Parts: sequence; structure tokens; C-alpha cells
Amino acid sequence: HASYLATYVERDVRQISRVADLLQFQRFMRLMAARCGQMLNLNAVAHDLGVAQTTARDWLAVLEASYVVFRLPPFHGNFGKRLVKTPKLYFHDVGLAAHLLGLSDAAAMNAGPMRGALFENFMIAEYLKHCRNLGLAHGLYFWRDNIGNEVDLLIERAGTLWPVEFKSGATFQREWLKALHSWARHAASARRGEAMLVSAAPGSHWVEGVMAANWRDALETLDDT
Repeated sequence: HASYLATYVERDVRQISRVADLLQFQRFMRLMAARCGQMLNLNAVAHDLGVAQTTARDWLAVLEASYVVFRLPPFHGNFGKRLVKTPKLYFHDVGLAAHLLGLSDAAAMNAGPMRGALFENFMIAEYLKHCRNLGLAHGLYFWRDNIGNEVDLLIERAGTLWPVEFKSGATFQREWLKALHSWARHAASARRGEAMLVSAAPGSHWVEGVMAANWRDALETLDDT
């Protein structure tokens, strides 16, 4: 990853855009990695870097054009609650994100505060690649209302919505179902598919109307639901 990053910044970025300060651009990439899985706030990033918001926006466009990051849009359907309109940020390669965060091995990642965000990033990026490889025209979103209720991934297939929540823990906890149950109440009038919880807990089973699946089986299970 260190070699890739050096080549990307020194060669590719120069070809794509006129970035004058490459060290500052690398700092920008690290700030983006620290915000993976979060709603994108370019004003805060620009302030932290000491650059203009237009510069941060241009640099984000470079990362998107070179398939380093992507934005997951919010779902705009009205379920009787005010919904956020800000996209969330993810990396196509979660290994690169981990490298930018200084995480050199699994132990460092598991012990750090970014474990959950990186797991979420990994699963959403893999499902995005899966859909593109198969030519699937699913709409991919996240859902969040103005009081903090959120579902990590909302898949729209032919007008039907399939909510998916991601948890990095290996021991199932019923509180993990809270967001999916909250979404079901808000989306009572929508065409809904089965809800799904993806985690590191072993096995696959139904619990309280939700399909709980291990992450290794998630893509196959998502296709079958």
C-alpha cells in the first residue's frame, strides 16, 4: 500500500489534476480515511487542512475520478420524518483506507476505534463491486432521519427496498436489530423486502423478522433474499 500510494500521488494525481502540494494532498487522503463510513463534511475537512473548501472539493473529485473513494447517497423517500441529504464517504479499497490510518495488521484494526467503520466500508464496497460485475441496476443508498435513526445500506430493486445493517462484532446482540426495526416503522407504507443483519457472528438464522448472516455468506444471502 505504501508503494501504491507513492505511485498514485506522484504520478496519477499529477496527470489528473494540478495538485501543487502533494504532501497536503496526502494529508487530505488521511482525513478522508478517518471519515469513511461518515457523512461527508467538506467544510470541516477544509478547515482542518487550512485550505479553501473549493480546494477540498476539487481534491475529492480527483479521488472519485481515480476510483479511490465513492459517495453513498441518502435515500430521499419520505416516511413521515425529515431525512438527511448529505452523502456518506467510502473507499473502494478498505486496505488502502486502513493503511492511511496507520493500521498495519489485524490486531491494530481490531483494537482501534475504526473497526466498525472499516467493516461497514468493506461490506458496502464489496456489494457495490458485486453489483457492477453482474450488471445489476440496484439503487444503493443509506437511510438516516434527523434524530439519528440510521440503516447502513438500503438496496432498491424494482421499487422494493431491502434494508441491511452491518456490525463487526462476533457475538450477536439483540440491540443490533434496533435500527432495522426503527426503519420498518418509518417505512411502513413502502414496498419492503426482508431486513438483513450482516456481522462476524457465526451462522445464518432468522431472528425477530431479520435475516442475520455471517459476513462471509453475505453476498450470496443478499442475492437470495
